[in-house]
Amino acid sequence: MNDEITSPPAFAPLSCHEPAVAVDRLIEIYDRNTNFLRESFKRYLAGELPGNKHRAYYPEIRFRNDTYARVTSRLSYGHVSQPGLYSTTITQPALFKGYLRHQLDLLVSNHEMPVEIVESGIPIPLHFALEAGTPVTSEKSADISAALRDTFDVPDIEHVNDFIVNGTHEPTDGEAGPLSPFPAQRIDYSLHRLVHYCATDPAHFQNYVLFTNYQFYIDEFCRLAHTMMKDGNSSYSAFVEPGNIITTSGSGERTGEPLARQPQMPAYHLVGKKGSGISLINIGVGPSNAKTITDHVAVLRPHAWLMLGHCAGLRSSQALGDYVLAHAYVREDKVLDNDIPVWVPIPALAEIQQALESAVAEVTGLDGMELKRIMRTGTVASIDNRNWELQDHREPVRRLSQSRAIALDMESATIAANGFRLRVPYGTLLCVSDKPLQGELKLPGMASKFYQDQVGQHLEIGMLALRKLASMEPERLHSRKLRSFFETAFQ
Repeated sequence: MNDEITSPPAFAPLSCHEPAVAVDRLIEIYDRNTNFLRESFKRYLAGELPGNKHRAYYPEIRFRNDTYARVTSRLSYGHVSQPGLYSTTITQPALFKGYLRHQLDLLVSNHEMPVEIVESGIPIPLHFALEAGTPVTSEKSADISAALRDTFDVPDIEHVNDFIVNGTHEPTDGEAGPLSPFPAQRIDYSLHRLVHYCATDPAHFQNYVLFTNYQFYIDEFCRLAHTMMKDGNSSYSAFVEPGNIITTSGSGERTGEPLARQPQMPAYHLVGKKGSGISLINIGVGPSNAKTITDHVAVLRPHAWLMLGHCAGLRSSQALGDYVLAHAYVREDKVLDNDIPVWVPIPALAEIQQALESAVAEVTGLDGMELKRIMRTGTVASIDNRNWELQDHREPVRRLSQSRAIALDMESATIAANGFRLRVPYGTLLCVSDKPLQGELKLPGMASKFYQDQVGQHLEIGMLALRKLASMEPERLHSRKLRSFFETAFQ
């Protein structure tokens, strides 16, 4: 193999105080470098590329703080606490344009210091330079002598990790401290996984996200969305379905073709101004799915996510169709134990709780003791065994009683805990669909009537709660409750 490396000409470092200028340079570097890799790959497939390594690098933001002086800020982010050099690699800056401008504006204005935009030393893997879904194959593979990894960089697991956001990152001597929660390759990995799992482009995802574990909610969401688009009098400009099928508000114009088969966790988006709309994802059943999708959605830095789903009511005072507003969680899902220990408390977030309770009251028309009659606030337990009733359940029932749990499901604690871990505001509103301890099991006929009666109201409550949250300043949601001792400047 030829050890020579072919790269595009290096960009000169740019120091500036203007966030817009900094982001434009990030876009310029990224676009030039990914275009170089894509064009090189075309030549590779055609058998026209020389056999040496072809490499291009991620853009990088660097910031140097020279003082211990404390920044006066009401926000929990947008500044660093100690002197030193901080940096982060950046991917797809055009997608994150608004986010990056906001984070840089806070950093520059709080410290009254410039940021520097440079090319990093981290190569862009070919797979991440290509459009998501592009096959890295060739019909003429027999004519190509060089192995793909001999000619291009491939994803490096060393750079695809959660060390920063987990608080386990330990910079070596002379290494810059982290400026953002996720490095570029980690973000690229998740952006590509979102396309795979949800079958919509990451650009369509909104800042307010609903997760559900039942198709009934998706059907109702689609019905409501298409009605809004037909009427043309909603605050949403478009509705996006898997396969990037887009229905435009008012005109009813529809672009895109239905998928031959649904993805594993389909996503649907009511598009609002500056990302203020609602994304709904059917995560299916189980804590593994819940962790997987939240791991990836988190890199988009949403302002809030909520779990709307069904649960087993554990108290005799509950009735089918009652609501459960989680204010604490018993975590027996196990999937996050290596990332966030089970002894870490997952606190209720006041803004989320208030929005959910207010939405239930507004939609149901109830208040006071009448509201308490159909909605109970308490502890939700999440487990990883859907058929726990089939075993000797005396011991788990005892533990549930000792924890004061009022509901049992398989996803809520995972979504809340991952929100806490990944600094995304979270909340849970469940609907009681069965009561196994009282012998009211979820059976087909009973379930059908229950779903028909309750799904519409439950979804309306979740959507209203997100609209209430969207009316707040995002800074109220991204509060100090989610920040540890040592945090990145970017939220």
